[in-house]
Amino acid sequence: MREKIYSFELFPPKSEKGFLDLKKTVGKLSEKNIHFFSCTYGAGGSTQENTFATVDWLRMQQINTAPHLTCIGNSIEGTLNILERYKNQGVKRIVALRGDRPSGSGISNGDLNHANELVSLIKQEFGDYFHIEVAAYPEMHPQASNFSEDIKNFKRKIDAGANSAITQYFYSKDAYSRFVDQCSNSNIDIPIVPGVMPITNFSSLRRFSANCGAEIPRWICKRLEGFGDDLKSIREFGEEVVTDLCQHLLSDGAPGLHFYTMNRSEPTLALWNNLNLK
Repeated sequence: MREKIYSFELFPPKSEKGFLDLKKTVGKLSEKNIHFFSCTYGAGGSTQENTFATVDWLRMQQINTAPHLTCIGNSIEGTLNILERYKNQGVKRIVALRGDRPSGSGISNGDLNHANELVSLIKQEFGDYFHIEVAAYPEMHPQASNFSEDIKNFKRKIDAGANSAITQYFYSKDAYSRFVDQCSNSNIDIPIVPGVMPITNFSSLRRFSANCGAEIPRWICKRLEGFGDDLKSIREFGEEVVTDLCQHLLSDGAPGLHFYTMNRSEPTLALWNNLNLK
């Protein structure tokens, strides 16, 4: 039986205050028994320097870190330089993503156009040094034409050498279980770790979900809408819903959980404690 994988995702702060807040968040979350913190990387490398600064600080704290790395807009040479930088820091895990071009940037696609090409490059140049995470979409990638094509695209990343996957967040355990079944039918046998998004603010969650293609079930939307501006009730209900989802996922055999912290410790710690994780 595989050991369950627990991880927390951060995004690189843009201000000194944001970085101070991040340090406090990491201080609280790092007390838990997790495998790694991941750190996002903006479209076209738009947050590259902030990502580097965040990864540098995490590694100085001897924290296992999995930087995100996107290939759209990057050259092969630039990508290899980043990977070499991380290797020299002792980073052992990479989240390999296609990424998106910043809107209106005019940045070209670069030398690599798909995540499977990035995975292949990492394997070709670094062998098995890096554990490679890739993205999975239980409710289908928003740009995929259909589920069948989406599974084929996902399998290309696995065949290229990906070791495990982290999903987009979702609120339907059935979507995840059916996706895992489809993967099994396609001879995909890697850990597919559910991504977990705490519910703390309905308006921002609805906006973000619309952009990334994550579905909020109608019954959850209606309950959240009914709370209006009552943030306390929204958070209490959200905590109940997401805790129940995580309990079902783990009891049904999910290989772990990846928490999208949004650089805040309290919502994630509430879920962690409710689940009696150590």
